Amino acid sequence: MTSELARHDAVGLAELVRTGELSPVELIDDTIARIETLNPQVNAIIHPAFEKARAAAAGDLPDGPFRGVPMLMKDLWPAEKGEPFHQGVQGLKNTGYIADVDANIVTAYKRAGFVMSGRTNTPEMGLSATTEPVAYGPTRNPWDLDRGAGGSSGGAAAAVAAGMLPAANASDGGGSIRIPAAMCGLVGLKPSRGRISMGPQRDEWGNSVQHVVSHTVRDSAAILDATAAPFPGDGVIAPFPDRPFLDFLSDDPRPLRIGVLDRSIRDGIPIDPDVAAAVRDVADQLEQLGHEIVDDSPAALDDQALIASYGAQWSAAVAASLDTFGEWIGRELTADDVEPMTWALAERGRRLGAVEAARAADQAMIFRHRMADWWASSADLLLAPTCLRPAPLIGESSGTAENPFENIHVTLAYATLTAPFNTTGQPAISLPLAQSSAGLPIGIQFVGAYGREDLLLQLAGQLERAMPWADQRSPLHP
Repeated sequence: MTSELARHDAVGLAELVRTGELSPVELIDDTIARIETLNPQVNAIIHPAFEKARAAAAGDLPDGPFRGVPMLMKDLWPAEKGEPFHQGVQGLKNTGYIADVDANIVTAYKRAGFVMSGRTNTPEMGLSATTEPVAYGPTRNPWDLDRGAGGSSGGAAAAVAAGMLPAANASDGGGSIRIPAAMCGLVGLKPSRGRISMGPQRDEWGNSVQHVVSHTVRDSAAILDATAAPFPGDGVIAPFPDRPFLDFLSDDPRPLRIGVLDRSIRDGIPIDPDVAAAVRDVADQLEQLGHEIVDDSPAALDDQALIASYGAQWSAAVAASLDTFGEWIGRELTADDVEPMTWALAERGRRLGAVEAARAADQAMIFRHRMADWWASSADLLLAPTCLRPAPLIGESSGTAENPFENIHVTLAYATLTAPFNTTGQPAISLPLAQSSAGLPIGIQFVGAYGREDLLLQLAGQLERAMPWADQRSPLHP
């Protein structure tokens, strides 16, 4: 049964449970068997919760759309009451910190019938484009075990790409859903700001959003339908379409005007030729499907001063987070509790003046408005690479105590074309539409106007039919 069920997506597994062909307990036991076989090879799951999952599956599960389907939570910001909550931070691991509250997204998953089954690896505080925390060790890519699985949702992506389960929770503050999806050959949708509640410990107005990585577009759409509901106190609520997101997959979109960006936007960070060629190939396919392709992209993406404003906000957020962690464990964190790059960013954030921080926020606002103008006047969607190169070798992006930012250019090769859309809050999706000459997955990204996940999912469904990727599974996948 293990190999057979590994090929089902979450919607398919839910249907098997709903029709009585499979019980929740059978499904969880089968998933656990796959995890126990595959996880030692990739180090995706760092906090298994198997007995808790078995008990939940045997109990009175909510009659939601995903009743009995397993779910893994990323060990970053979506806390689970009673479960470890370490965020890749050595200091939190050493104290054995346990969460005392469920994040709203966990509540939403439980209401939908998902069975919480464990927590996945993440780089420290989600700060890297590859998942190699000192606290828990590297997560390896199921397509090539010598390479990283992406970050910061690398554990989630590796678990799905290896065939442990069909979809897993992921979050995206600078590309952290889309980057690992691209590296591991998965679908990764970053929803609009305010589409999914970030409370009670995070604010919707920030750069981070929650969703999943998955094999199929219908899982991404159906799970979005099940979780995109506002909670009391949410600071931003994205506008909803007039029908469920899943319904948009059945019809091809109208002919769209799609701008193409097949180059790097950052000096000194080149694009891999295989990636640039993949973008052009997808553009050709879109033309054959009846869409208008234009060689155009937002001019604001080439304004490096505006793009750089993200760095000040990033550093300040790291400093504030370390202060919060200190409150949780009852003492201030020191340099011994975190990795060198994390400490260096926090120190930079603490030196940031109030006027400089306000100026960075203003720059982000200007950037957001300039970007929105392009979607309002020039095109329906932007087509671009998700990452500028395929997955890196393990250790390739690591810094040193003497130079914490020694290999930051590696991370920039992955986040350069993802992070801008966290600043703007726009939805973006990475689709597994290509492979490199070495057989590594290449993700192709589409970006929509704010609130237009419906259009992204509709086009993704069309491409899934025209360029099917269902059989392109990693060598580890059963």
